[in-house]
Amino acid sequence: MSKSYASKSSARSRKGRADGGNIPKLPLFAIGGVFLAAFAALVVFTSMKPPPPPAAAIGGPFQLVAHNGQTVTEKDFLGRPFLVFFGYTHCPDICHTTLFEISEILRALGPKANVGALFVTVDPERDTPPVLKDYLSNFDPRIVGVSGERAQLDPMLKEYRIYAKKAAESGEDYAVDHTTVVYLMDKNGRFVSSFNVGRKPADAARDLERYL
Repeated sequence: MSKSYASKSSARSRKGRADGGNIPKLPLFAIGGVFLAAFAALVVFTSMKPPPPPAAAIGGPFQLVAHNGQTVTEKDFLGRPFLVFFGYTHCPDICHTTLFEISEILRALGPKANVGALFVTVDPERDTPPVLKDYLSNFDPRIVGVSGERAQLDPMLKEYRIYAKKAAESGEDYAVDHTTVVYLMDKNGRFVSSFNVGRKPADAARDLERYL
């Protein structure tokens, strides 16, 4: 190989390295377009995701008999927030305790507070209106106890997602396993949330006042 040819080849090699091996460079606006397209695709993909499922509905229409013998429906509670609790008069402990706590919260709100409370029996065979009336005489008079036929009560248990099952019977002295949650409903009869009645009555009362 001649010196002249080798010299020309070396020069071409240096020139190729200097200009990047003749690799074409993309202009800035083209690069920006690529990123913009990728971002747009991400937005479209995100918007196609299904929305989160709605919260399970709690509550619904009912028609039962109050402890004073009058017919009660959900419409009788409209216009005020109210608490709903399911239990029974032969309950050994938690029902009595919960109703006492609700009574203390109502007392902390004062006698003029437009707040209601509903005690729904899960044992209508024993909890007739007269039995409920005698039982509720130990608690705040704003608590309304309701009972009725199984055909009337069972749909309400389903509407409020309440589990209730009679335990193994021992004569008339049987127990009923049941959900013990207390529900807060707003003045339009719509479910707000479960309500903690085990805290200080004044704290729970302040929480309820937000829905008056």
